[in-house]
Amino acid sequence: MQAHPAGFKPQRALEWTRERIDQLDNAEIEQLRANAQTLGKTAVATLCEEALRVRPQNGAKRAEAPAVRSKQRKGLISRAKAFEARGIFLQDARGSWGGVRKSDGVVVISIWASGIQSQDGGCSYLLWAPNVEGSHPWSDKPAGKERLEHCRLAHERGNAEGLLVHGERLDSHIPEDRARTVQGVDPETVVHFNIEQRGKEYWAVWGKKSA
Repeated sequence: MQAHPAGFKPQRALEWTRERIDQLDNAEIEQLRANAQTLGKTAVATLCEEALRVRPQNGAKRAEAPAVRSKQRKGLISRAKAFEARGIFLQDARGSWGGVRKSDGVVVISIWASGIQSQDGGCSYLLWAPNVEGSHPWSDKPAGKERLEHCRLAHERGNAEGLLVHGERLDSHIPEDRARTVQGVDPETVVHFNIEQRGKEYWAVWGKKSA
């Protein structure tokens, strides 16, 4: 896929992430979205829609305008309230990143928006990985163990729902463990994805058309 705005050269093709799209100005994102829609790349188009929804229509990049960041995030709500709106009360309002809806048994998991990866017309997100030699210490914490259980349940069921959490990452930490800032969850966006097990890792995948 060569879905990038005129004059903008991505470092590598087929790897449009939310974090990379956030570095574009509004005109570039709109052009990327148009190209993606023309080529049928719905996952990239969706990432563009999400990026445009949370910024003012003045062409400014969020990284260059910290003074207006609060205005861009007025529609976000807390993680606990976002789950309550989906019929779930978290076991730990501060630590839990997912839950199971009692009414239908659907697993709902919150994911860090800027960590979504886009490739070959689909999106993916690493939900859980084993803590091998200190590589993922969060996985051994109560919240990480809860995430693993939710991944297993969703994998057996075949699908799950995702809520997008926005904020700023902290170097050397996954955002589920520690983040520089957590701005909140977009209550209007719910991602429906499948769970893939890759070795001992669990990934959320969505948006890719079936062959």
